[in-house]
Amino acid sequence: MGAEVTAREFTRADRRLFRKKVRSCVDAMKQMLDGGDFRDAVDKPAPLLGMEIEFNLVNGDMAPAMSNREVLESIDDAAVFQTELGQFNVEMNVEPGPLTGDATFELEKKLRASLDVADARIHAHDAEMVMIGMLPTLQLEHLDREWITANPRYELLNEQIFTARGEDIELDVEGVALPGSDVEILRADTNSVVPEAACTSMQLHLRVAPEEFAAHWNAAQCLAGVQVALAANSPFLAGKALWHESRIPIFEQATDTRTFELKNQGVRPRVWFGERWIHSVLDLFEENSRYFPALLPDVSDIDPLEVLAVGGVPELSELQMHNGTVYRWNRPVYDCSDGKPHLRIENRVLPAGPTVVDIMANAAFYYGTVRALVNAERPLWSHMSFHAAEENLHIGAKYGLDATLYWPEIGWVGADELVLRRLLPLADEGLADFGLSAAARDRYLGVIEGRCLNRQTGAAWQREHVARAEASGADRSTALTGMLRGYVENMRAGDPVHTWS
Repeated sequence: MGAEVTAREFTRADRRLFRKKVRSCVDAMKQMLDGGDFRDAVDKPAPLLGMEIEFNLVNGDMAPAMSNREVLESIDDAAVFQTELGQFNVEMNVEPGPLTGDATFELEKKLRASLDVADARIHAHDAEMVMIGMLPTLQLEHLDREWITANPRYELLNEQIFTARGEDIELDVEGVALPGSDVEILRADTNSVVPEAACTSMQLHLRVAPEEFAAHWNAAQCLAGVQVALAANSPFLAGKALWHESRIPIFEQATDTRTFELKNQGVRPRVWFGERWIHSVLDLFEENSRYFPALLPDVSDIDPLEVLAVGGVPELSELQMHNGTVYRWNRPVYDCSDGKPHLRIENRVLPAGPTVVDIMANAAFYYGTVRALVNAERPLWSHMSFHAAEENLHIGAKYGLDATLYWPEIGWVGADELVLRRLLPLADEGLADFGLSAAARDRYLGVIEGRCLNRQTGAAWQREHVARAEASGADRSTALTGMLRGYVENMRAGDPVHTWS
């Protein structure tokens, strides 16, 4: 959820000063880009696979376990596991590993081992971690304000969003019917941003040189709709069958500071795909400072331009704080490591799970395909409209592998066919360019191929399981609980989701 805040309340003067400091940070970044300050840090950066994974906590009867504080105390590894917005969430930061040779096998092995250790330590609390995009046993009563994690940043964020909005947040999602059933609709008002915590994701980080940032961001935007169609794992919330990847509409609505009237005026949403292809990373930071008022106007005493003037590297803390409250699906990140600045793209469209090998496969597909698109002789975004890329995101999220997406030179095509015919060879090419071994490419891209051939994502498996249970006479609550129990068993076994029966 971003950096900690030092203030507990904000004044009108804080907001004006924060706006001025964000502008100074943008000016400082422009100077750094023009002056080559990033060059030493990212001249041919080593390719690294970096990820954050969010988990839900459940107890023995598969209900949400509101125990993240106790769980984290038991795990006792603050460098890897942290709190998240909801008391039923924890987040895992995976140490970046090379995208070369067979190194991803070791990364996969370490990830499994970390999860096994964590799970063993938290069983005393009648809790276990579930990698899933949206916990199907979450009900509306679990999304109230009382279930926000006790952390000043989360409490302030909730307060500031509702102050900006001035009224309760409306959730309104029309679902995709289960086989043999009618379309279901979720309509509810909420007094907190906890519905955002229902959206558990895997975030992928890619460090790039400034001159290559725009191409990588544009490529990631092109790919977003395919990613969610291919990895959908969030079909249920509050007992309703919604989209295959319901995280997308729920997250968009859960942090929306706009009233109905502001939407009609065309005010940009804080969860944002964007509105254009970019030419520089500066385009994104300038848009963030221009369009979005501060939610957490926490101001430091450091002048970034003065730091630059004496040859230092500024932290740009106000820019980082503000950037953390604009939820782009592909978010630009400025950071410093070992006293050197760098830029990253944080890819935020993917759900967590279902298994370790599935998330490794999703990561490999993303990194490989983006690399190949960037290396292409003709940029894909030069003959694809930005609106088409955005439309693909929502179509892919709603229908999963049943989606029909737009792709240049092909037209409208099934998501599975697009991946099998066009994108898997590109992903293999891109991963080979990174230096990943043939064995590793075959393992992870083979999972993607199997998912398309079997037409079984995590969402498809969940929906089919619940539909069968209800056809046999189970009510929705029983069907969801039984499905989740089977999901957890399969997750523990570790076989990729396309092989689940």
